[in-house]
Amino acid sequence: MSTLTIAAVQYDIQWLDQQANFKHLERLISDYFKANTSVDLLLLPETFSTGFCINRKDVQEPENGGIALVWLKKIAQQYNCVVAGSVLVSQNDKKANRFYWVFADGTVEHYDKRHLFRLGKEQNHVEQGQERKVITINGIKILPLVCYDLRFPVWSRNRQDYDLMVNVANWPAARRHIWDTLLKARAMENQSFVVGVNRVGADGVDTAHSGGTTIIDFTGETIVAATDNQQQIITTQLDFSKLNKFKDDFPAFLDADEFKLAL
Repeated sequence: MSTLTIAAVQYDIQWLDQQANFKHLERLISDYFKANTSVDLLLLPETFSTGFCINRKDVQEPENGGIALVWLKKIAQQYNCVVAGSVLVSQNDKKANRFYWVFADGTVEHYDKRHLFRLGKEQNHVEQGQERKVITINGIKILPLVCYDLRFPVWSRNRQDYDLMVNVANWPAARRHIWDTLLKARAMENQSFVVGVNRVGADGVDTAHSGGTTIIDFTGETIVAATDNQQQIITTQLDFSKLNKFKDDFPAFLDADEFKLAL
């Protein structure tokens, strides 16, 4: 398959209120599907059901699956698509910032956030992810990243093992210019499509978020972008035959430096 239809949800996450977030998302998603017949991949922001509350021990789900994972499975089955978003789950004596990818048949894959936000003391509460993952949907290979991962180009370097990079975030409005710039840089340097999914609104500690949810092509051009500070779902169909042709015509990856990641 050379195409993938993607929908990315930008919304105001209600602080520590999972049921309110589930109900609100269900309304947004239902309205989306009234105008769109199908989608292959539905993307939600980082910590989509609680907000980025890392320092409370009660804000985590069992590693073998909690109510957020049950909800993701319900939505994936209902709309016959892959649904992906991050959730805080128990991990040893801390928690993992786990980016779930849930398929319509109930299959679950995940990526644990690698780079922990030191300024917010995330490393004191969250276990560092130990594996770089690539998820395949309909033959399209996807590199999942979570928020702060975006700042680290070595981790996201395309070794010709992915076609699309996806980053889900709670990226603050104060550093919005960096988000916008790095999403385009990652697309250009890795010759891949890039999707960034961010929230809007203030969280429970009054950190403002302005959005910036966007889908970018392999040249760094914006395909579609959400309106700042508004809750909405953006969507497009990506044509990966165009990416393949571009790489055939301009094979910069053949001149890339070889390296190994030290985990």
